[in-house]
Amino acid sequence: MNETTPQDRLLERLRAGDLERARALLGEWHPAEIADLLESLPGRERRRLWELVAPEAGGEVLSAARDAVRAELMRDMPPRRLAEVTRDLDSDDVADMLQDLPAAVADEALRAMDEQHRQRIASLMSYPEDTAGGLMNTDVVSARADVSVDAVSRYLRRRGGLPEHTDSLMVVDRENRYLGVLPLAAVLVNRAESTVGEIMSAAAAVAADTPSLEVARLFERRDLLSAAVVDSDGKLLGRITVDDVVDVIQEEAEHAALRRAGLPEDDAFASALASGRRRALWLGVNLLTAVFASWVIGRFEDSIRQLVALAVLMPIVASMGGIAGNQTLTVAIRALALGRLDKTGSRRLIAKEIAVGLLNGGLWAAVVGALAWLWFGDPGLGLIIALAMGANLLVAAVAGACIPLSLRRLGIDPAIAGGVILTTITDVVGFMTFLGLATLFLLP
Repeated sequence: MNETTPQDRLLERLRAGDLERARALLGEWHPAEIADLLESLPGRERRRLWELVAPEAGGEVLSAARDAVRAELMRDMPPRRLAEVTRDLDSDDVADMLQDLPAAVADEALRAMDEQHRQRIASLMSYPEDTAGGLMNTDVVSARADVSVDAVSRYLRRRGGLPEHTDSLMVVDRENRYLGVLPLAAVLVNRAESTVGEIMSAAAAVAADTPSLEVARLFERRDLLSAAVVDSDGKLLGRITVDDVVDVIQEEAEHAALRRAGLPEDDAFASALASGRRRALWLGVNLLTAVFASWVIGRFEDSIRQLVALAVLMPIVASMGGIAGNQTLTVAIRALALGRLDKTGSRRLIAKEIAVGLLNGGLWAAVVGALAWLWFGDPGLGLIIALAMGANLLVAAVAGACIPLSLRRLGIDPAIAGGVILTTITDVVGFMTFLGLATLFLLP
């Protein structure tokens, strides 16, 4: 007997129209769990459930939701209510939300906020969303280098609390220029008369225009919990915390998976018209490449008619090339994303993939050639497919390494366009090599 889950009970109450009971059940859920449930529902049920979310939990739910779902929910909210539900959120989260909205709607929501909150959010929105400035939170606690530990301790007691994920205080000079960090543990274990400058630790700051993925790599390499963000003059603007970086890593992984399939949206229940419009472009591109590959096959129509074995075997050559090329393509795109492909690294990657292509090309050319010989009893056919297989695997390895590098120089996302181009190359090279060699040496 299947046990009813909390989600099943909630949806059952919602669909039965028992809104009071559904609201009570929803009140027991964590905001992140509510966000997950909203994402799993189609549009009409999603909106009905959203109306039941308590106002004090609305901001946290929006913050946890994916961009597409969050933007859909926020577009229907009056600006004053939007200002209310986001009032207690971190300023960087609010800035991210408003950047998903049309400019007119975002401006109206900003006007509904109090002056201090509005200025803080507007300053963050002046930076691109995918930079350190767009990620940072301006809610940061700083201390001057010339004050004593005792003064810092008294200030912290008067303050009564610290922003989330605060592991250190940011140390600045009288001009608010960033100098380093003061770990909270150092405040506890050092003498009261010591100055902050004597016990602070050096820690690199992040420039406000640093790309978010580079920030994520910095946190990964140095195991950071937080990092200061500074302007071009070295003045402290805010800080980035590890929870922001985790969001960047997760979003990039999800977007990369979608981009590889040419899918820009991350909402499974977006309207059919919107989804169809977004996907049509890459379906069209794929159609053009498929037509080109078919045209190449058509050039060898007479050869295929005379030797039917060619039609049986030629998909093997193209398929093996596509798989080998995609292996290299994935390695190259990941290395690019991690910032590991400078000029020297690019040459080494191409050289390594050529070696891999030669090794795998020789191995699988021999295997497929032997199978074709045994299958059709024709050693010449086995030799032709072996040569075609070896050549296509080598080309696939080189193409898989070079395509991402070339696309990056052209400003095109390799994760979106790389697979389409690679498939075209491996198909065309595989068909031309196999059918061309067979036409030259096997047919009268």
